[in-house]
Parts: sequence; C-alpha cells; structure tokens
Amino acid sequence: MLFKWIRCEVADRNRFDRGQRRWAELADVRGFKGQAGGWSRERPGQAHIFGFWESRAFYDSFMARTHDRLAAAQAGSCTEVRTTLFDHRFDVKTGFEPLFHDVDLVRIAHTRVRPERVEHFTLAQRRIWNPAMAGSPGMVRGFFAEAPGSEFLVLSMWQSAAERGKYRPEGLHRLSTRAEAEDDLLGLDGAMVELEPSWTV
Repeated sequence: MLFKWIRCEVADRNRFDRGQRRWAELADVRGFKGQAGGWSRERPGQAHIFGFWESRAFYDSFMARTHDRLAAAQAGSCTEVRTTLFDHRFDVKTGFEPLFHDVDLVRIAHTRVRPERVEHFTLAQRRIWNPAMAGSPGMVRGFFAEAPGSEFLVLSMWQSAAERGKYRPEGLHRLSTRAEAEDDLLGLDGAMVELEPSWTV
C-alpha cells in the first residue's frame, strides 16, 4: 500500500475547506483506498491530508489524469504544500485499513534515520514501540512506513485526544532509552491532527 502525506500551510481556510470537499470524487478512482485529513493541534492554519492507494502504479495514473482538475479548486488557498510518499511496511496493530469513522485524532511521528542504523531502528519499532502503542486502549489502528532516504513515518489513529494523552507506557523516556533512539535518529518531527469528518473519502 502507498501512503501519501500532504502538509499544507493554509492562508484561506474557507477556500481550502471547500476545495477539500471536492476530493470526494476520489471514491470513483481505480486503486484509491481512502483519504482523510484535518487541522494540526499545535500549528493553527496547518492542514494534514492522508491518502492511501493500492500501488504506486494506480497513484501515478491518477496524478497524470485527474489530480490537477481536483486540485484547481484549492488554488491560491495555501502558501506552502509539502508532499511525501511512503511505502507501508507493517502494521502497529494487525489488519490496518484506512478507515476513519471511529477515530477523532491522528498522530504522525516522522523520522529521519542514520543509514547505518535503519535495521536497528526498524527492529526497535517492531519490538519496543509497537507493543507499547498497541497496548494503549485508546489506540485504534496504525502502521509503519518508509520513504527513500532513510525516512520513516508512524501513523496512529486514536479515539480522542484525551485517550492519546493517556499514552505514557513505562515513561516515554525509558522506552526511548531501550530503543536507543538517540543513536538511530537524525531528525524527529510530527503532528497531532484533529480530523475534519467532511474531508474523509
């Protein structure tokens, strides 16, 4: 599965919102699996969109044929748009599906990893971080994905911000120490995104 993460610095919120609703037409595009998005809790005016495709081939076909027409409805509403494509590697909980009806919050953890530490980082994600996150009652589903250049992303879906706030298993510092995160990482950022239901396709 191909995952598309879009970060938008929005200048005209109303225009952006109206344009985002136009993406409902994606439902009829071959190879499309789902899309959702919302507003950053930490950065007012920053929107995040999450798109899912069966394969890169289906995504490339969409970009060549349909994308520009749909995107035209949002032209001029953003000052900056950043897009990154990731390949799904494994689930945080089993059986991930791009469904959003039962979640209110999405957490993105985005990392750049030292090339020589990629294998260790991936193993630590499987053995340390995934079990801790999957054991949190408010976490519904999630996955781990990779982009070229030793870039990784963990997307987790939560019932609510309150439930995400309870995620403090063993103390995050202790987990980070066990995972040897400081030795693995070149950079770490992310976002807490409150979903806008009208953007879900």
